[in-house]
Amino acid sequence: MKEKIGVAIIGSGNIGTDLMIKILRLSKSLELKVLVGIDPDSDGLARAKRMGVATTSDGLDGLVRMREFEDVMLVFDATSAGAHASHNKILQEHQKLVVDLTPAAIGPYVIPSVNLNSESKANNLNMVTCGGQATIPIVAAISQVSKVYYAEIVASIASKSAGPGTRANIDEFTETTANALSKVGGAEHGKAIIILNPAEPPMKMRDTVLTLSKETDKEKVTQSVHAMVELVQEYVPGYQLKQDIQFEVIGSDKPITIPGVGKFSGLKTTVFLEIEGAAHYLPSYAGNLDIMTSAAMRTAEHFAAMRIEREVSHA
Repeated sequence: MKEKIGVAIIGSGNIGTDLMIKILRLSKSLELKVLVGIDPDSDGLARAKRMGVATTSDGLDGLVRMREFEDVMLVFDATSAGAHASHNKILQEHQKLVVDLTPAAIGPYVIPSVNLNSESKANNLNMVTCGGQATIPIVAAISQVSKVYYAEIVASIASKSAGPGTRANIDEFTETTANALSKVGGAEHGKAIIILNPAEPPMKMRDTVLTLSKETDKEKVTQSVHAMVELVQEYVPGYQLKQDIQFEVIGSDKPITIPGVGKFSGLKTTVFLEIEGAAHYLPSYAGNLDIMTSAAMRTAEHFAAMRIEREVSHA
C-alpha cells in the first residue's frame, strides 16, 4: 500500500516549474518522479536537478524510456494545446491518468470547487485555463440561485507571467474558456477575453465576471458567490473579491437585445476578482500561474486519495 502516487510533469516552463515546486513543498499524496522538457538549458530543468528530481530534455519520448516511468501513475501536461493531442495518445496507450493544463480540452473540464467529484472516472482531465479557473466558479455560484442566460469574463494577466505556451494558445484560451462557462458554469452563452497587461511594475491577475440572469434575490446571489470564493480559497489563498458585487436590474420596462441572447430583461451581476500568486516560482503578480497549478494539484490529490482509498479497501 502506497501513501503517495508517482507523478510526472511534461513542460519545464513557467507552469511546469511552478507546479513542480508546489508538489515538492506542499503535497502529501503526490511524489514527483520526473520533470520533462525539450530545452536542456531551461531554468525549470536546472531547478529540478538542484531539487533532486529526475529530468529529461528529450520530451515525452525521453520520459517513456526512463525507468521512473513505470512508477508514474499520473502525468501533468503543461506544454501546449497542439502538443497535448499527441502526448495524450501515447500516455493513454501506457494507461496513465492525464491532467491537462493546456486548453486542448480533450477530456472533460474540471474546476475543483465546482465539479471535481463528477469527473472521477475520466482518464484525461482538462483544467480549462487560468481565466476559467478564476471566473467559472463565480458563474457557477450565480447559476445555483438563478438561470444565467449570458456570462462574459475578462481575464487580465501580467505580460511577464505569460510564457511561450500561453502566448501560442490565445485563441484556444478564449474558445475553451467560453465553452466551459456554459458546460461547467451553467450559462446558456459564454464569452471570454484575455488581456496580456504590459504594465510596469507588473499587475496582479484581475478578472471581471459579468452575468445576465433571471431576476432573483440579490442577497442570495451575494451569499452564493461568497461561499464559492471561500471554496476556491481553500486551494488558492490569494483568490479574493476586489470590491463589492454590483447589481443592476435592466430591461424591466422594455427588454433590451443582447447579441447571441436576444431579448433580455433581468439581473445584471458584475464581480471583480484579484488573484495574488503564492510566489513559489514567479513573483506574486503571477496569480494566473498560481490558480492554474493549484487547481491541477488539487485535482491530482483528489484522485490520489481515491487511489489510496481503493488500495486500503483491498488490502
